[in-house]
Formats: sequence, C-alpha cells, structure tokens
Amino acid sequence: MAHIAVVDDKEILRDSLSTALSREDHTVTAFEDPVEALAQIKGQRFDAVLVDLKMPRMDGLTFIREVRAAGCEAPVVMMTAFASVSTAVEAMKLGAFDYLQKPFEAENVMMVVERALEHARLRRENEALRTSVDDLRRRRELVGSGSKMDALRRELDRVAASHATVLICGESGTGKELVASYVHHASPRAQQAMLCLNCAALSANLLESELFGHERGAFTGADRTRKGRFELADGGTLLLDEISEMALPLQAKLLRVLQEGEYERVGSSVTRRGNVRVIATTNRDLEEWVAKKRFRSDLFYRLNVLPIRVPPLRERAEDIEELSIHFLQETRHEETVCAKGFTPAAMRLLCGYSWPGNVRELENLCRRAATLCLGETIDADLIGPWLRTEASEPGELGTLREGRMLEDMERQLITRTLTKFNGHRVKTAKALGMGVRTLGMKLKQWREESHAMAAAGGPLRSVNVPMPGRMSATSTMLAGNATLVSGSARLADSAEIARRNGVGAAFSAS
Repeated sequence: MAHIAVVDDKEILRDSLSTALSREDHTVTAFEDPVEALAQIKGQRFDAVLVDLKMPRMDGLTFIREVRAAGCEAPVVMMTAFASVSTAVEAMKLGAFDYLQKPFEAENVMMVVERALEHARLRRENEALRTSVDDLRRRRELVGSGSKMDALRRELDRVAASHATVLICGESGTGKELVASYVHHASPRAQQAMLCLNCAALSANLLESELFGHERGAFTGADRTRKGRFELADGGTLLLDEISEMALPLQAKLLRVLQEGEYERVGSSVTRRGNVRVIATTNRDLEEWVAKKRFRSDLFYRLNVLPIRVPPLRERAEDIEELSIHFLQETRHEETVCAKGFTPAAMRLLCGYSWPGNVRELENLCRRAATLCLGETIDADLIGPWLRTEASEPGELGTLREGRMLEDMERQLITRTLTKFNGHRVKTAKALGMGVRTLGMKLKQWREESHAMAAAGGPLRSVNVPMPGRMSATSTMLAGNATLVSGSARLADSAEIARRNGVGAAFSAS
C-alpha cells in the first residue's frame, strides 16, 4: 500500500505509530533525527509524512519548509502536544495537510492518514489527466495540405458537429489518436475533458475497472473507491484506442453503455448514468473480426455510426515534405539540435519511400536524423541506410553511379516493383505511393534519356520494364526500340542485339 515516514524524537511514539500503520498494510520508515529523515525523503518517494513539532536539531515547521523546498509533494501531518491556533495556521501556510494534537487515538490517526493518502492520490490523478489532455491539445494539429488531408478535414468537421459515436480505422502509425483529438476539439464538447484508454494495454478485469470504476473491497487491492473513465469524462469524450483488443464479455458491457448510457462500478449494484461521446480506433478489419466471432456484431454497428478512414502515408506522398519539416521543427523546439532542414537529395529520398510505418515512422526518422546530424542540413547519406526497401538484400541492387546514386536507387526500386506486379502500372504506382501518371512520366523520361545517349554514342542505361501477359517478368525493353531481351541473357548478347538494331550502345548491369 502506502509508504509513510514517521519523524519523532520519542521512541515510544515512533513504535506505536509504526505498529498501527503496519496493521493497515502500510510500509513505515521511522526516523528519530529530522535531518536524517529530510535526507531520506529527498532521495526516495514517500506517500505521506508524520512529523513532530518539537524536535532537537530541527523543529517541525522548519522541516516542512525544507521538505517543500526539496520538491517533495507528499502530504505532511503535524503532530504536537503544544497545540495553538497560531502554530496550526503557520503549519498550514507552509504546506501541512493536517494537524494532530497529542495525545491522540489510533483511530483518529488512521482517519487523518487515509484522508492524506486520498488527497495525494487525487492530486496525482488530476495531474495525469491534465497532462493527457494537454498532450492531446498540443497534438491536435493535422499537418498536411494535400488533397487527401483536405478531404479528411472536411469530413472531420462534419463529424465533429454530431454527438454520435465515431469509429476511426487506419494502419498503425497513421495518426488515429490525432484525428480523434481533432474531432473532440472541433465539437461542442471541446471545453470538457477528453480521456484516453488503450484497450490493448490492460487485462479484461483491469480494463473494466478503468472504464467503470470500482468500490472499495470489490477485489484484492481495491483499498478505496475509484471513479472510472466514463464517470470522469462525463460531458466530454472518451477515446477507446485499439477497441478490437477488448474481451468479448466486456464488449457486452460497453454495448449497454452506448445503448442505454448506464453502467455500474465493479462491486456495486448502483446504476449510474453518463453523457460521454465515445470515439474508438482500430487498425484491424472489424468486419472480418465480426465474421470470425472475435468482435460482437451489435457493438460494431453501434460504433460504426460515423466511420472515418485515415489514409496511410503512401497515399498522401504529397504531404511528406511538409510533415518532415514539421517534425524537424518540433525536435528543434524540444531539444538542442543543429539541423535546420534537408538537402534536396534527402527530401527526394524521403518522398520516394513507401513508409510502411506511416507517419510514426517518418516522425521517428526525422527526430533521429536531427539528433545525429552534425551540421545544419540533413543529407541523403545519413537517412538512406534507415529506409527499408521491399524484398531487398545486401548486394541486390545493381550498379549505382557516383553522383546519381539516389536516381539509380529509385530506378531500380521501381523496376523491382514493376517486376513484382508483372508490369501492371496501376498496382505498381499504388505500392510505391505515387500516381500512375507520375510513374508513366518517369518511365518515359528514362526511355528518352536512353534515346539521347544512344544517339550520342554514349553508354545506354537499360530499363527493366516487365510487360503484362505471359512474357517473362525479367524481360528488358531496350530504350528506343521494341526489341525485348530476356533478363537472363548475357551482357554481350544484349550488346550484340543492340548493335544489330542500330543502337550501338553498351548495357550496364541493373
């Protein structure tokens, strides 16, 4: 339970208080010397402190003053046989929680100590809730001015005006909590609390207690009555993160709250009512989970009143540059870093990446780069090794030309993806997070470059463009003509075919 310090120069009082408090399952550390006690209190956490007023070396008022100066917020109870109004007032001004006059009954001491512990618990809880709300307020900004984000904002503004439940779906790292925060702060409930609860982080029993609260003695460890999130968020919004991970029996109780607005604390038969808007998030396909009997269909339909899909970052590649700069600025605001921006090559590398970890992966990379960058500009050499490529192994890439490594890497990544989808441009563009038109323009550009090189008699860069149909996925289209050469053909054979067709160019390995 609680860790309590008893500071008194009388041994008999220390022993009696220690015994009485220990019977209530509290851990007690007794001190004869207030100076020693002060040193210990500064170095470890105590949930409450009982201190005598008259002691050698340091009186109780000075002790309280020093404890508060050290940043200790544990409630302090003053004990004295020399009671006076002036002393009590002074102790309270210095931060004492309460005042006990000697001699006192053990029952009175327990009552004061329990009030002090409850006061401390409520203060910590309020601070935690305030921190949570403040964090959500700080992060409610949705970064991105692309068409996907503009459409999402318009949808969220319409959803926010309603009081109905919201189901936010999206891949991990897309910013579902941020979207939920945006909805809350754009709603009529914006001035009320928004509380969050991760359904995947707690067991079923603990999650039920967190949601609905519990009565004292409801289960082992329930030493006091506690309000749940539904009660604390009354009038506001409750975000249930990863709703798909909630156990089936608890889903039924949540359904009742959503339908009737009623619930009971654990260990209580008293029905309570609340006015809470529920926003749920998931990275699962809930319809599939319903089919597999892992999620209640009635709860799904109750949650899915206002569905919102958050697009993955690969579908809004146009926002990558804006997001990267935003995260870099945030890092500069929070930490001392030198980096102020990205080189054009580094930004091209970021914009050309598929970001399987979505916005969270981009944020982490930007923070890491800002921290490790020694200059004012983050370059491609720093971030390149951190970007994962699909189905790539060391040495899998072909020849990379010095000074054009990024361009060649992009070319080869596109080529591998085209091969994977047997030349299907729509599927390739979707996998790479780019438009079909953009993909076509890049392929056209590379063909024109090869034409120009061939006309000048310079080295020709092969472009592996798999063609749909029954053709080999590794076939190579020679730039400037329609001759197709098997990707497994030897380099010399390719050169000979090119010579025969008037190209007269050498082929690089790719």
